[in-house]
Amino acid sequence: MRPVMSEMHRVLRPGGRIGLSDVVAEDRLSAAERAERGSFAGCIAGAMSRREYLDGLAAAGFVEAEVTFTHEVADGIHGAIIRAVKPPVPAQSR
Repeated sequence: MRPVMSEMHRVLRPGGRIGLSDVVAEDRLSAAERAERGSFAGCIAGAMSRREYLDGLAAAGFVEAEVTFTHEVADGIHGAIIRAVKPPVPAQSR
């Protein structure tokens, strides 16, 4: 997913925003626990945790990132809205 985040950052103009809907795991779940829950829906086994999303967005250069859980789809797994902003170009750099 990190290459995808980097590409989103690359193509957005400064000040641009992203908004995603995805299945996200609570930070407390290990990769094995996420895989166990994969029997509920195929995308659960590969779900990133909230922390992984936030760290990946920050590493790509996004700011103001947030992951908002909307509803639980399995124990510790939630539908979520992910938002972030590509920082604007500082006035002195223009």
